[in-house]
Amino acid sequence: IYLFQKMDPQKVASFQRLCGVEGPSGWAEAEQRGAGRGPLANGAPPAAERAAAQGPGRQHPAGSGAAPGGWRRRPRRNSLAEEDGSQEFSTRSRSLYYLFSLGTELGNELFYMLFFPFCIWNVDAWLGRRLVHIWVWVMYLGQCTKDVIRWPRPASPPVVKLEVFYNSEYSMPSTHAMSGTAIPLALLLLSHGRWQYPLMFGLILAFCWCSLVCCSRIYMGMHSILDVIAGFLYAVLILVVFHPVVDLIDNFNLTYKYAPLIVISLHLALGIFSFTLDTWSTSRGDTAQILGSGAGVACGSHVSYMLGLNLDPPPSMLPLSLSSLTVTVFGKAMLRLLIGVVILLLTKIAMKKATIPLACKIFRIPHDDVRKARQRMEVELPYRYITYGMVGFSLMFIIPCLFQFIGLS
Repeated sequence: IYLFQKMDPQKVASFQRLCGVEGPSGWAEAEQRGAGRGPLANGAPPAAERAAAQGPGRQHPAGSGAAPGGWRRRPRRNSLAEEDGSQEFSTRSRSLYYLFSLGTELGNELFYMLFFPFCIWNVDAWLGRRLVHIWVWVMYLGQCTKDVIRWPRPASPPVVKLEVFYNSEYSMPSTHAMSGTAIPLALLLLSHGRWQYPLMFGLILAFCWCSLVCCSRIYMGMHSILDVIAGFLYAVLILVVFHPVVDLIDNFNLTYKYAPLIVISLHLALGIFSFTLDTWSTSRGDTAQILGSGAGVACGSHVSYMLGLNLDPPPSMLPLSLSSLTVTVFGKAMLRLLIGVVILLLTKIAMKKATIPLACKIFRIPHDDVRKARQRMEVELPYRYITYGMVGFSLMFIIPCLFQFIGLS
C-alpha cells in the first residue's frame, strides 16, 4: 500500500500545485472524469480527453488549451518524438521554475558536455575519467531497467507535464535521479583526501545537488515519488558495487594492450542488447550515446597514456588544493573550456552529418525522413555510438594534444 501511495500521480500533482504550477483550463474537470480510469499509456491522456480538458472556445491557435493565469509556458519537446509540446501551463513562481529547470538540466546532455570536459581539462583528469566510468554504468543500467520494468509516466491529468522531452521513455527508475545521485556522491568519494577541502562542504554540495535533481523530476511531472526514491537507491547500490573497482577499470583502460578493442566490442554488444528490450523510444538512442561516450573516453585515455600524454597531476602535487587559483589560471581554464567545447560540438555535427546518410545507405533505409530513419536500430545505434565515441576520443586525446600544441595545457 505504501508503494502504491508513492506511485499515485495525485502526489505529484499536489507537489506541483504547492509550487504554483497550474494546468490548462478544464484540467480539474478532466481529472475528475479520469479518476476511475486505469493506467494510461505512459501517462498520456487520450486525444479526446485532451481536447475536453481544453474546454470550448479555449483553444490556442496551435490547437492546445491555454493556461488560466500566471506566467505561461509551453513544455520542451523532443524533435524525434511525436508528443505534443504545445500544451500551455502556467506557474506563479518563476524562481521555482528556473530553479527546477536547472535541476533537470543537471541530468541532460548540455550539462555533461560542460561538466566532464571542465573536470578533465581544468581540474583533475584522474578524477574525471573515473566519474565518466561510473556515469556510464549508472546510466546504462538505469535505462535498461526502465525498458524491463516498463512502468508508465505519471498520468496527465492530474499531473501537468512541464516537459515532454523524454515522455516516450518509461518512468521507473528515474535516471535523472540516478545521475543526480551518483555524480555528486562519486565526486565526494573520489576527491576527498585527494583534494584539500572541508568534508562538510562536500556533503552539503552532494545533498543540494541530489535534492535539486530529484525534486525537479517531480516538479516537471515526469516521475512519481517512487520513481525518484528507486533511482536514488539504485544509484547508491551501483556506487557500492563499482566504486571499489573503478581504479582497476581505469588502469585496465590505460595500460592493457587490447583494452580499446575489448571496450569497443563490449559497449557495442551492450548497445545491441539494450535495443532488443523494447520498441523505439528516446531511451535507446541515449543508451547508445552513453556507451559510445564511454568507449571513446576509454580509447582516448589509452592512446594518451601510450603516447606519454599524461593528463594526471604528478603524485608530488597531492593532495591538490584550490588555493592556487589565480586570475590567470581561471582565464586559461575558461579559454580551454570554450575552445574545447566548440571542437566537441563541431565533431558531433560533422559525425552526425556523415554517419546517418552512411548508415541509411549501407542498410538501404530511406533517409528522406530523418526522424523516422533514426528510429531504426540500424541507423540510431551506429550514428549515436560512432558520433559520441568520437566526441569522447576528442575529449581525452585530440583536444589535449591541441592544447599542448598551442600552449594551453
